[in-house]
Amino acid sequence: MALVFTGKQMQTEHRRVAETVRERKQMQSEPICAYLHNLDALRKVTESRVKVLPGFCKLFYAIKANSEEAILRALAPIVHGFEVASLGEIKKVRQVSADIPILFGGPGKTEAELEGALQHDVHLIHAESMHELNKLNAIAGSHNKKVSVLLRINLKGPLPQAKLAMGGRPTQFGIEEEQLPQAMEQIKALPNLQVEGFHFHSLSNNLDAEAHAELVRYYCTLARRWAETYGLTLRYVNAGGGLGVNYAELEQQFDWNHFVGRLDSLVKEAVSPGLMIYFECGRYVTAATGYYAAEVLDIKRNHGKCYIVVRGGTHHFRLPSSWQHSHPFEVIPVEEWPHPYERPSLNQEMASVVGQLCTPKDVLAQDVQLERVRAGDILLFPYAGAYGWAISHHDFLSHPHPEHIYLESGTEAGGDV
Repeated sequence: MALVFTGKQMQTEHRRVAETVRERKQMQSEPICAYLHNLDALRKVTESRVKVLPGFCKLFYAIKANSEEAILRALAPIVHGFEVASLGEIKKVRQVSADIPILFGGPGKTEAELEGALQHDVHLIHAESMHELNKLNAIAGSHNKKVSVLLRINLKGPLPQAKLAMGGRPTQFGIEEEQLPQAMEQIKALPNLQVEGFHFHSLSNNLDAEAHAELVRYYCTLARRWAETYGLTLRYVNAGGGLGVNYAELEQQFDWNHFVGRLDSLVKEAVSPGLMIYFECGRYVTAATGYYAAEVLDIKRNHGKCYIVVRGGTHHFRLPSSWQHSHPFEVIPVEEWPHPYERPSLNQEMASVVGQLCTPKDVLAQDVQLERVRAGDILLFPYAGAYGWAISHHDFLSHPHPEHIYLESGTEAGGDV
């Protein structure tokens, strides 16, 4: 799993997680279902990435990917700040740190959320519309404050291809690029706002490091041009997140070192003096060091197809269903079978992995060729540290929640989220 660790280091971390799963299974009679987060690996990977960033760049963690307190506490001393999209997320961050910088984005901010942003000393607010700017100006005026904002712009493109597109086409995000002149004219009548730059988050899960560096350069070129046109002091360009994770081929991941190298050459040419580029990455920060473990409950055949039914499913780990992919996994064999009846199994067959929900959409992996799987074995899904538990419909059918296990410094801790 070539990220920042060497293959050998990642294999060692992976074995540690697998061994923890085996130990947990031995300690309990109920079928195991758990999220495991390797906090040591998370810290090491993130530190390595932050360390090599050029001086004109800062890395923020977008907590929508995974906002568990243990994750935030592990990252707070390493990243330059957190990106949030609600007052609830602002409060989660402030429970971890009273002063770490916060970027506040997302459409449809309420008056209470904008009030909360001022109360909790948010560093920058990303304005999504003129109405939002008007609301914020009025609220800031009532507090006799001047608030720093970035204008989120929905570019007209063309933009690189990626799994999700938030810009370059009609979406609910940002101010349309062609409306920028009108917006800048209206902002002149909003004395309580200070436009400090522009926010671009145009796409998600881009795996091409060179194309992403080119995109950041394009952002900076546009921002400089607009600053000159409208007489702004350009302090920040928020290039969003969008750095991808390859769930189909785990060994072929986004090339961080190449990306950083191009930031220091290609992008640096487009950076005006004093400009700071912010990145707000979520998936790319936490995905690789999180795992989902689910015990096999049953193996059955239906209309010529084989199904592996696990303890859990998309109500715990919604990412595969949301992104419509087969999530990779490995089988952790469990030799003990304490029951007097036959143990369901399959050998050298193709099967789909499904959960316990009463819907045919509860699928974690589709038509995967397997050597051997038995009831009582455990399936371990890697790269489950982002947009898994955080986006799942936890209480559908009222099944128990999975355990949450955090591994660090040779110890482990479990807890609820």
